[in-house]
Amino acid sequence: MVTTVLVIDDDPAIQRFVRRGLEAQGYAVLAATEGIEGLRLAVAKAPALALVDLSLPGLSGTAVLAALLADTRQRPVVVLNSAVQVPEQVRNLRPAALDFLPKPFAMADLLARIRHCLSGTGAEVTSGPALGEELVSGTLRLNLRTRELSSPTRHVELSQREFALMQHLMRRRGNVCTRSELLAEVWGYAFDPGSNVVDVTVARLRSKLTDLRIETVRNVGYALREA
Repeated sequence: MVTTVLVIDDDPAIQRFVRRGLEAQGYAVLAATEGIEGLRLAVAKAPALALVDLSLPGLSGTAVLAALLADTRQRPVVVLNSAVQVPEQVRNLRPAALDFLPKPFAMADLLARIRHCLSGTGAEVTSGPALGEELVSGTLRLNLRTRELSSPTRHVELSQREFALMQHLMRRRGNVCTRSELLAEVWGYAFDPGSNVVDVTVARLRSKLTDLRIETVRNVGYALREA
């Protein structure tokens, strides 16, 4: 069964970023740009989880949260917040049902929050590859549960960012992934495009697994070639 996530946020860039990332993982996405419409979708479609921006036009994000959390179905909610501090009245609504993700955020972080929130609800944490399955590219295998990357010569455990980058490259194996694409998908939609974190992380991956064939495409990005 497909797991549905409701996104209530008035920022078009965030809507596009979240929709693309969640649909790639097999989730269905409902979108609303203001509170009243978000609440209508929540009642009509009964999503498994809602992502709610606190800075909504019209009906406030706090009011939307209160209404969602008062629903007897008690779906979990992840608050998307650009402020450093989450308002106290939001934390007091029902802390057990809430999680908080500061903006800007990376897709890997959002997926981790969603899986954590859904893990105790009985909903499927993903409708894409199961967490225990592997991604395979030639002789490379990436375990989606343990974050282990293996080749015929070695097995290595990856950090969260290394895992997210490797997962994206393997899903797009054979294709050139631009640096801006990798920054958006792994580090976040608003990450500094002048940063060299992609290059640094690729270098760490290569050092961990010397037979890893991540090809540098000059002035563009990287492509994973099958070994």
